[in-house]
Amino acid sequence: MTSKMNIPIARTSLLENEIQSVIAPLENGWLVQGPKVEEFESKWSKFTSSENSLAVTSCTTALHLSLAALDFGPGDEAIVPAFTWISTANVVEHLGGKVIFCDIDPDTFNIDVSQIEGKITSKTKAILPVHLFGLAADMDPINDIAERHNLWVVEDAACGFGAKYFGRHVGTLGTTGCFSFHPRKALTTGEGGMVTTSDSKLADKIRCLRDHGATMSDLQRHMGAKPYLLADHPEAGYNQRMTDIQGALGSAQMDRANEIILERRNLANIYNEAFSTLEWLRTPVCYEGYEHGYQSYPCMFRPENLSLQNVKEVNQARNAWMELLQTAGISTRPATHAVHMLSYYQKKYKCEPKDYPNAYIANECSISLPLFHGMTEDEQNFVIEFVKNSF
Repeated sequence: MTSKMNIPIARTSLLENEIQSVIAPLENGWLVQGPKVEEFESKWSKFTSSENSLAVTSCTTALHLSLAALDFGPGDEAIVPAFTWISTANVVEHLGGKVIFCDIDPDTFNIDVSQIEGKITSKTKAILPVHLFGLAADMDPINDIAERHNLWVVEDAACGFGAKYFGRHVGTLGTTGCFSFHPRKALTTGEGGMVTTSDSKLADKIRCLRDHGATMSDLQRHMGAKPYLLADHPEAGYNQRMTDIQGALGSAQMDRANEIILERRNLANIYNEAFSTLEWLRTPVCYEGYEHGYQSYPCMFRPENLSLQNVKEVNQARNAWMELLQTAGISTRPATHAVHMLSYYQKKYKCEPKDYPNAYIANECSISLPLFHGMTEDEQNFVIEFVKNSF
């Protein structure tokens, strides 16, 4: 093995013009949601082929606004995959709803479509499929189920930048799509998110709710004939607006969106080929008709014959391996967490880890390896060499 390096799980890589893009709002004095946010939204709509794109403060607020605009509230239920980032479930709680967990497909880490219908009750209002790690959930059968039961489909596409499902970009397949621009994502505005929807009336309501419930934005008012008059507020809204500083940064990165996605796919393909003979490491799947965005590179450690009987043993071995990689300077993470195993949900819903066995196994035995835009050949080769020689 080669000498130690220091390779993070992710790293933000911005070009000079992208860094400089934030200067314009600082110089012209328009810092809040304004023309740069509109520019970012327009580029996002064009890239994803979405009819409406609405920039917000995070993917969490995108999910929250989507459900709030659909009048989801106390007593309502939403079906959420048990293996996802906690935000997917939290927004249901924030609105007074009840989270109904559904197990995942162990091969894709995405919601197990075959289990969804059995979770539906008279109180179910929404399904929240997650396109985890950049791989689309199986949306056609999900939408079929939703149509039969008159349910909304709010896509958690936090990791979905560049991910497609039979030619359609994720986030354009359900009632709304919700994206993240956190620094671990392929395109970042520091914090930030986007809502996409083909429903113009719903878009108008989300646009209103994100801005304190106002009938017009500050920019529209200031540029209008009577900027001295305040807008009406027909909704009790929120302050979940993206700033123009963030919008400028997002807009600048959109000019090389395809390049960013292509690089991540190339990095993933190099990993896939290098690890193809390792029986003890299952690399990410990508089925025909799907285009993976590779927000991260999630693997399963020792996938052969994994079961509830040996999960603790495999977990201990995985943790020891992660420590070995960390010592060598290679950062790793579990792919994400099983939400039903986190303290809040475990206590409130009296969940046991084995209630959702595939999510439990993924929580204990998954591992994400470093993959990020700007990763050098030397860095990736170091990871590959160390992984292949670990056992």
